[in-house]
Amino acid sequence: MNWSAIAAVFLALAVGLGAFGAHGLKARLDAYHLDIYKTAVLYHFLHALGMLIVAILPKNGTLSPESANSVCWLLAAGILIFSGSLYLLAVTGVGVLGAVTPFGGVAFILAWMLLAWKLVRR
Repeated sequence: MNWSAIAAVFLALAVGLGAFGAHGLKARLDAYHLDIYKTAVLYHFLHALGMLIVAILPKNGTLSPESANSVCWLLAAGILIFSGSLYLLAVTGVGVLGAVTPFGGVAFILAWMLLAWKLVRR
């Protein structure tokens, strides 16, 4: 899996969705839902950047390709579930989507804990 390329796509999407929120949704969403949208963008961007960094680690021998692959899968799942559910919640107002968000948060936490564990074991 080319995680560097996937991270670059996720980063481009974060910039695009952030701009869309700032310009296209600002007049359509109330402050509460706009804040939810901003949280989605922030976590999307930070974890995509983290994915890019993790994808580079095998190239300098800091992490095995298999370990980086596992961490990147969890980060991708977190972005899609955490940020994705928040984007949808902000735009649709469907509150039940908030129940899905913690699963993405767990994926983020597991990704970073797995990375720490793999780095300590190395």
